[in-house]
Amino acid sequence: MSLVIRFSTIGRRGERKYRIVVKEKRSKRDGKALDTLGFYEKMVGGKISKEIDQKKLLEWQKKGALLSPSVKKALAL
Repeated sequence: MSLVIRFSTIGRRGERKYRIVVKEKRSKRDGKALDTLGFYEKMVGGKISKEIDQKKLLEWQKKGALLSPSVKKALAL
C-alpha cells in the first residue's frame, strides 16, 4: 500500500477549497481519506490561507507517505 499526501476538493465551483489528506495512491481524489492534515484556500485578491498540522505531517512521512507535487509546491509558499 503506497500512501500519498494530496489535496481533496471541497466547496462550490468557483470557490474551491482543499483539504490536505493522506490517502492510498490509487484511491479517488475525493474518496475516503486515512487522515486529514489541514486545509488550503486561495482567496479573492491573491491571498492564500493555509493551515497544516506539522506533527501529523512528519508522522505520516516517517510511515512512508509521499507529498504530491501540488502539495509540495503549496507548502513551499
